[in-house]
Amino acid sequence: MVTTLAGLAGSPGSANGTNSAARFNGPNGMAVDSAGNVYVADFGNDTIREITPVGTNWVVTTLAGLAGHIGSADGTNNAARFAAPSAVAVDSVGNLYVTDNGDYTVRKVTPVGTNWVVTTVAGLPGYIAEIDGTGSAARFNSPVGVAVDMAGSVYVADWGNSTIRKGFPANSVPTPMLQPPSLSAGQFGFGITGLPGLAVNIESSGDLSIWQVVGTCLLEGGTNSFVNPNPSLGAQFYRAHVR
Repeated sequence: MVTTLAGLAGSPGSANGTNSAARFNGPNGMAVDSAGNVYVADFGNDTIREITPVGTNWVVTTLAGLAGHIGSADGTNNAARFAAPSAVAVDSVGNLYVTDNGDYTVRKVTPVGTNWVVTTVAGLPGYIAEIDGTGSAARFNSPVGVAVDMAGSVYVADWGNSTIRKGFPANSVPTPMLQPPSLSAGQFGFGITGLPGLAVNIESSGDLSIWQVVGTCLLEGGTNSFVNPNPSLGAQFYRAHVR
């Protein structure tokens, strides 16, 4: 059985309200939390909406963004701006993640008391590319779908790049591991394993007090090899430092 919870067919708009008194403009993605609240990426209104069950009714409110005002600003409630948000996901503690299609970013909408605070967690507004990285160093091209797992990792359907991307919370990125060293033809080398896409500086020191960069590795899957081409350094200590 199909029923209409909120909005009125053939009547686009941005009004909050109960059941058919509410209006949407091209709703494009939604998610449901454990309490049964429904969150909607209202694409045409550049807003994030909530549909809350109240008895047998459904009450629509606008959590973030302002209808008719496109942009990329972070902020609280209607001070935040979106540009054609296309999808929304909700994590286990009630945070929302939004693919902001027109801004080429992934946004986070965090409940703080009765307010909703919007921040940009990945990508940079107006910059299109396919680059892995941390925060604003990452690049997307028309992200259109998003999901979040129980560990807080965020998955993004990057439509314009024909890829599926994964974002880790900064405190959960696994530390690169150095493998046992080896010697071959007068050269010193070792393997490095870690999260693909991480840039790692290899540093050496003769006395553990002064370190110098002797190479950089952009980690790929499996074990990455580093070989020091300069045996004239003599006996050295080595370490890997995430850039």
